[in-house]
Amino acid sequence: MPVSVIEGESLLAVDIGNVNTRAALFDIVDGEYRFLATACVPSTAMAPWNDVTEGVRQALEVLQQLIEHPLLTPNRQLILPTQEDGSGVDGLVVTASAGRALKTVLVGLLNDVSLQSARHLAESIPGVILDTIHLHDQRRFEKQIDAILALQPDLLLITGGVDGGASRSVLHLVEAAGLGVYLLPEEKRPAILYAGNAALAKEIRESLAPYARFLQIAPNVRPSLDEEDLLPAQHALAELCTTLRRQELRGMEELFQWSGGHMLPTHYAEARLVRFLSQTLGAGRSILAMDLGASTTSLLLGHDGQTFARVLPLGVGEPLPQLLNQIKAEDILRWTHFDLPSHRVMDFAYQKAIYPQTISVTQEELSLELAFAREILRQGMRELRQSYPEVLPPFPVLEMILVSGATLTRLAHFGPALLAVLDAIQPAGLSSVLLDPNGLLPMLGAAAGRNSLIPVHVLESNALINLGTVVSVVASGAYGTPVLKVQLTYENGTEARLDVRHGNLEVIPLPAESTARLKLQPASHVDIGLGRGRGGTFTITGGLMGVIIDARGRPLGLPEDVIRRRELAKKWLWTLGG
Repeated sequence: MPVSVIEGESLLAVDIGNVNTRAALFDIVDGEYRFLATACVPSTAMAPWNDVTEGVRQALEVLQQLIEHPLLTPNRQLILPTQEDGSGVDGLVVTASAGRALKTVLVGLLNDVSLQSARHLAESIPGVILDTIHLHDQRRFEKQIDAILALQPDLLLITGGVDGGASRSVLHLVEAAGLGVYLLPEEKRPAILYAGNAALAKEIRESLAPYARFLQIAPNVRPSLDEEDLLPAQHALAELCTTLRRQELRGMEELFQWSGGHMLPTHYAEARLVRFLSQTLGAGRSILAMDLGASTTSLLLGHDGQTFARVLPLGVGEPLPQLLNQIKAEDILRWTHFDLPSHRVMDFAYQKAIYPQTISVTQEELSLELAFAREILRQGMRELRQSYPEVLPPFPVLEMILVSGATLTRLAHFGPALLAVLDAIQPAGLSSVLLDPNGLLPMLGAAAGRNSLIPVHVLESNALINLGTVVSVVASGAYGTPVLKVQLTYENGTEARLDVRHGNLEVIPLPAESTARLKLQPASHVDIGLGRGRGGTFTITGGLMGVIIDARGRPLGLPEDVIRRRELAKKWLWTLGG
């Protein structure tokens, strides 16, 4: 059961990535939980340390200097629980994204039913789908087995059959998968998750458990033909991924013991928080959380209390050269206002791949890094939309956009980051944009499993940076055409009026924490998320950048002329204070 607020449990949260390890402390202040301090150090998951606990200890040593009381004993063990002298903490939760992407093979019946659900499940973790084996697979039985032997996957996801439905076909596919696993050397055998026809669970366990590295049985992802229920299987997959990381990464088992088993994959923990926030928004409203990391990028859409996820094996670190195998250097250069040769793009990509922890210090480097960020996020949105077209239209109306990742949250000015997000996501309607500079979202998601009050209290405080309200206009037409009339009425009764023209970005000041009434009247051909020509009056809250009107059009069109394109990029950046 969650600890009550009266008991005042202090909680330490640790997030372990391939590049950075973070630690954050939450405790009671004036009767409510607050985020007190954080520390970030280079990760030690990889060489030369190859031990995640060293990075955690280094982070805790920095953190205890900030809060001025010990968290570690002299021999660097975590002090649990809090002692009478105030040292230590009452609990620990751990999230981890460190480690390589999992090589995955999908096994299912029909490509547009059970395999589609298996694909949705696999896309919610950092992994690469190498192959699929299904009922209409043209390969012979032995060739399917050969595929598993050749690929040596880390993970097999097996689905198929509605509850009480197909059994013989599912068992035939499982037989091929089982033989492939059996013939692999014991140390190369994959973990297996079965989330198909529940009636076959016992037979599956008996046939696969002796040979699988680990075996998890989860409720059916397709209990009926027209129903997909991923949540139980996602939880089982999170447990399976945690088990794999505990075995593969040195030090994870020790942290698992420290935390009392409160360890989750980073992306699953963040999805848990997004699902909670989606439930608070109400029916029909959506929230999008993006986490642009060095090795992976996650996009999490919360809608009607459900979470739709896409985790890409792309980031602004080691995978950057891989991205250039899919797009051209010109696709990157179109987002920057500098006159750069195409080889500069490749040079930057390889430099970041070798030294992902480096910080872009020149304006050219920053421009290139944000250009890569745009393309990664655009690809993520495309893939998320392809997987869930029914909940993610081309220009989604998003109540809230949560942004994580140092590339977007640790800039000297927030304007360039906001511009990159708007370019990549291209939302419609009114959106609140919040930055998570301390990487708290997955930590809060993990903390909810131990104390449900912590995420509620912390999110109600100022732990996230509110940039303000963005009004995104869906319109097409000639540059300079009137598209929107804006009237902002402040708390003191004063007004700001603006006639917005197509192709422009506009900013109206509205201080953080203050509220105002925003009246919008679009032209007859313009949509602000309510339908063409429909306007309204809204109560909004200010942020660091106030109210941003994005009237550049949807879809966002960039001029073919290079000089004109660069001039526009400069203008947009200048408008947002970049």
